Amino acid sequence: MEGIGGDGASVASPVSQWAHGAWRRYQYYLDKTTPHSVNRWIGTFVVMALYCLRVYYVQGFYIISYSLGIYLLNLLIGFLSPLVDPELESSNGHLLPTKGSDEFKPFIRRLPEFKFWYSFTKAFCIAFVMTFFSIFDVPVFWPILLCYWIVLFALTMRRQIAHMIKYKYIPFSIGKQKYGGKKSSASSSGSRGD
Repeated sequence: MEGIGGDGASVASPVSQWAHGAWRRYQYYLDKTTPHSVNRWIGTFVVMALYCLRVYYVQGFYIISYSLGIYLLNLLIGFLSPLVDPELESSNGHLLPTKGSDEFKPFIRRLPEFKFWYSFTKAFCIAFVMTFFSIFDVPVFWPILLCYWIVLFALTMRRQIAHMIKYKYIPFSIGKQKYGGKKSSASSSGSRGD
């Protein structure tokens, strides 16, 4: 009995070592893509185009596309939402600055850009693989699904934009704000000293 347990562990060991090594290699390359956001999104749009071409060519898999659209909408909401929702944390006061005199607090997303990209890309890859299995091709009248998704998108975005307006935050940073007042006073004080 003792010999069986020892042999079983040694047989599973090379497989688990190979899986661990493959996961480490995958994580290494994934980590190397982190600073290259433009290239990552270009690759994602290539995968997205391949999926769209596949669905168009096959003329099916509309349920997968609808489910993918709902999932991507949920990802987008997480990407546009702050980490701490002011509506849920109303007892502590406003956590986002609401006046010009409030302290600047950078916008921290509930779903960071890298995780958004990773989930977005992974969803398209999984949906693309699912289009090769006929069991997922459920016959459905696709215009109704499309109309329902558009209405759902419009209502959800309307609610999200109203939330942004109510709590006065913008989920995108355009860059550091530059002020012209300091430059002119510094140059005039320097000219007075001479």
